[in-house]
Amino acid sequence: MKLETVDIRQAASAADIVYEALRKAIIEGELAEGENLRQDQIASLFNTSRIPVREALSRLEQNGLITTQRYKGAVVAGLSIEEIEEIFEFRALIEAEVIRLAVPNMNAKTLDMARRHCAAFDSEANSAKWGEINRNFHYSLYEAARRPYYLQIVRASLDRIDRYLRAQLTLTDGMNRARREHQGILDACIEGNADKAADLTRDHILGAGRALVTFLEETRGKND
Repeated sequence: MKLETVDIRQAASAADIVYEALRKAIIEGELAEGENLRQDQIASLFNTSRIPVREALSRLEQNGLITTQRYKGAVVAGLSIEEIEEIFEFRALIEAEVIRLAVPNMNAKTLDMARRHCAAFDSEANSAKWGEINRNFHYSLYEAARRPYYLQIVRASLDRIDRYLRAQLTLTDGMNRARREHQGILDACIEGNADKAADLTRDHILGAGRALVTFLEETRGKND
């Protein structure tokens, strides 16, 4: 039998699996800022070669989640206050426009899904799940915009700041504010008011950004 053989341990799917596992660990804070990511150790954990690991690390670096440092190799990237402010400013611009485009296309299924995610965010006591549920709520509304490239950029932006936002929500009263603002955004979508939904989304993101920056300035100041 003449077949072209492929070592599936080095196939693209192996790199995808490693990438998603590392990405999740970084955005959820399981891998700390500055932590070294050793290729041989990761390859051993996933029972694969270093080839898909190198590919996964390259993708993570392209998305700003890791950096390559001399003598240390790949490490989990951190963000400065200025970088965090810029990401939130960017998110406020693009996500407000996305939801403005989405509202005219929303149907009963879209709104029902958003209601469920909003309710889940209100009732979830496990802080480890807040980031994922928050994304699910916003994405359930944004998907109606039919702008996959926009959503790809939003996802990358959230990946950069999720670990910081989780701390802010957990250690401040950010959850109560987020719950109220989610409901306001959802109500505007139910009303079919695209401009109001866009304004509320922009204010929601900018407000979260200001709260996060204040929180980080206070905590980093204490650690200096």
